[in-house]
Amino acid sequence: EKYFGDLNKDGLEDCVLIIKKTDTTNIVINQFGKKVNRNRRGIIVLFKTKNGYKIADKNYTCFSSENEDGGVYFPPDLWIEIKKGKLCVHYGHGRYGYWEYVFRFQNSNFELIGYESSSNLGPITMRETSINFLTKKKLVKKKINKNTEGGNEIFKETWNNIEIENLIKLSEIKDFDELDMY
Repeated sequence: EKYFGDLNKDGLEDCVLIIKKTDTTNIVINQFGKKVNRNRRGIIVLFKTKNGYKIADKNYTCFSSENEDGGVYFPPDLWIEIKKGKLCVHYGHGRYGYWEYVFRFQNSNFELIGYESSSNLGPITMRETSINFLTKKKLVKKKINKNTEGGNEIFKETWNNIEIENLIKLSEIKDFDELDMY
């Protein structure tokens, strides 16, 4: 998959590639008898230059396969967005919510500066989390009113300080599935 947008604020359209390994030993028959490719996926970020593209960052195996067993539900959908010069790695889990990691190019790397998530039951938001790794603040909003419909939720907000010495680099993430933001 290819995504385009300006990630280094130079006015040029940079490119983000989602890649996938091609190891045939990871092509298996799933629980439904269907042949699926369970190879891991990765990311390559390319900055546009006047002479073409150059690699800005890469991580070849940080994402699980889109064909993983999702348990009682399907595995989350992965997509990339480029918003206001930031690289957003977004996982959507249908009516159950989403989570998103926000990276910015700084210190010659893409560093994790933010995290957003929403836990839902259909149209009703049960919990939202927002972490700003630059200010070292975390906001958790939990639904406190019962028997509501979507859009009528009342939340209790709790702010906490977080302890982090160094920002997480995109290139050093072994597995997004194992990043614990709680």
